[in-house]
Amino acid sequence: MNSTGRKKRRSIYAVVHRRISLLLKLILTFGAILLLFQGRYQASFEVTAILVITWLPTLLGNHFKVNIPYEFESLAVVFVYMALFMGEVQGYYTRFWWWDAVLHTGSGFLLGILGFLLVYVLNQKKDIELDLQPKFVALFAFMFAMGMGAMWEIFEFGMDQLFGLNMQKSGLVDTMWDLIVDGIGAFTISLLGWGYLKQNSGGSFLERWIDSFIDNNPRLFR
Repeated sequence: MNSTGRKKRRSIYAVVHRRISLLLKLILTFGAILLLFQGRYQASFEVTAILVITWLPTLLGNHFKVNIPYEFESLAVVFVYMALFMGEVQGYYTRFWWWDAVLHTGSGFLLGILGFLLVYVLNQKKDIELDLQPKFVALFAFMFAMGMGAMWEIFEFGMDQLFGLNMQKSGLVDTMWDLIVDGIGAFTISLLGWGYLKQNSGGSFLERWIDSFIDNNPRLFR
C-alpha cells in the first residue's frame, strides 16, 4: 500500500476512534444525569469524576503540546470506562470474577506503552546525552508499568483503610493476582518494544503506534 493509501486508512481509523471515544463520554454524561435524577448522588458524582478522567489524555496532550496517538487515547478512555464505570459503579468486579484480571492485564499493556514512549523520546532527543540499549528501554517500560501498578494497589489499600471501601476485594490474594496480570501485560509490551528497537520491522501494532507518535510529534525528536 502506498503512502497516500496509508494516510487515508489512518484518517478513517482516527475518525472511528474519535467517535468511539465520544460515544463513551456521552454515555457517561447521560449516566451521571440519570443517577442524579434517581437521587443516587454519590454514584452520580463518581460517574462525573470518571468523565473528567476520560478527558485527561486530551487535556494533557494539549497542555504539553504532544499529539497522543488516537489508538492509545481511545484505549485509555475504554479502559477507564470499563474499570471505573462498569467495574465500580455497575458492580462488574463482583458479578464477574475475571473482570478484574482482564482489566489489570490491560493496564499493564497501557502503562507499558506509556513507559516505553517516555524513555524512547528521551533516548532520541539530540540535546540529551542518553544512549540506552534496547533491552534497557524494554526493562524501563516493564518496571514503569509495574511501579504504577504497585502504586494503584497502595491506593486501593489506603481507600479501604480510610473510608471502609472494598476495592481490594479478597485482600492480599487480590493484590498479588493484580500485580501478576499487570506483569503479564507489561512484559508483553516490553518484549514487543524490544523487538521494535532491535529490528524496526513495522510488523506489530506497537511499532505502528511508535511510528505514528514520531510522525505526529517531530519536535520531540529533533
